[in-house]
Amino acid sequence: MEFIDYYKVLGIDKKATAAEIKKAYRKLARKYHPDTNPNDEEAKKKFQQINEANEVLSNSENRKKYDAYGKNWQHAEAYEEAKKQQGYQSGFGNGGFNQQYSSSGFDGTDFSDFFNTAFGGRRSSRRRSTQFRGQDFNATLQLNLRDVYTSQKQVLTVNGKNIRITIPAGVENGQTIKIKGYGSEGVNGGPKGDLYITFDLVPDDNFKRDGANLYTEQNIDLYTAVLGGEVVIDTFVDKVKLKVKAGTQNGTKVRLKEKGFPKYKKEGQFGDLYVTYNVIIPTNLTDEQRNLFTKLSKLK
Repeated sequence: MEFIDYYKVLGIDKKATAAEIKKAYRKLARKYHPDTNPNDEEAKKKFQQINEANEVLSNSENRKKYDAYGKNWQHAEAYEEAKKQQGYQSGFGNGGFNQQYSSSGFDGTDFSDFFNTAFGGRRSSRRRSTQFRGQDFNATLQLNLRDVYTSQKQVLTVNGKNIRITIPAGVENGQTIKIKGYGSEGVNGGPKGDLYITFDLVPDDNFKRDGANLYTEQNIDLYTAVLGGEVVIDTFVDKVKLKVKAGTQNGTKVRLKEKGFPKYKKEGQFGDLYVTYNVIIPTNLTDEQRNLFTKLSKLK
C-alpha cells in the first residue's frame, strides 16, 4: 500500500502553519470541486486526495501521528500498543477534522486504503459535515441605452430557471449587480451561490453618455448662427426649443440642465444634456446669393 505525501498533495512545506494549510486547501478545493468540474473523473480523484490531505494535516493530533511515522506508518499501531504496555499514554487520539469543503456522498469509503489503515478507517465522532456554499453564476445582459433610462422588470432564463429581476434606471455599461441566492445549490445544506449580471449597453447613435450626463450635436445653418434665431433640439425623451444667439460660433456648447440621464438609484435626479452646435456652410449658391456674400465681404 503506497504511502501518500499529504504535504505534496496540498503543495505546502512540512513546516506549514495551520493558516497556510487552510489557505492551500481552500484554493485547491475551489479549483477541483465537482461543481466546477462536472463529469471530470480526474478532478474528482484530485478533490478526494485534497480532502484526505486536509483531514489529516488540519487536525493537530493526526498531523503529529503522520509526521512521526511517515513512511513507517505500517508499524505505527504496533508502536502505539508497545507504548501503552510500557505505561505510556498514547499521544495520538481521534481528534476532530476541520473540513471546509466537501461534496455530497464523500464519506469514509471515499478515502484511500492508506488513510483507512493508517487512521483506523474512522472519522472523528466530533467531525461535523461543514457546509459548502454553491457556485456563483455569471451572465451578461445586452441592452440599448434607452432600455435603462427608466427602471424596468425583465424575466431572464438562467440555468433553466426563469428569474424575474428589476433593472434600476441609470445602470452603467459594464456594471455588475448581484442577485442573491440564484447560483447553484450548496453542498451539505450550504447556502446557494449568487447570480452576477453584467450589463452590456449598446451605444446610442445620437447621444453619448458620461455618467449621468449626455452629449449630442445639433446642426444650425449659417444664417441662424450669424443672425440668431431658434432651433428645436431632440433631448433623450422629448423636444425643446432653444434660442440661438446672434454670432454663434461653430462648436459652441450649451447646457440643458437636468435633461441628461437618470442618476443610478437616486430617484428624480438627472444629469445634464450638453449640445454642441455645428454651423453648416451653404453650398451650391445661386448667382444672387454669391453676389450678396461678395457685397458682405467688401463691407468689412
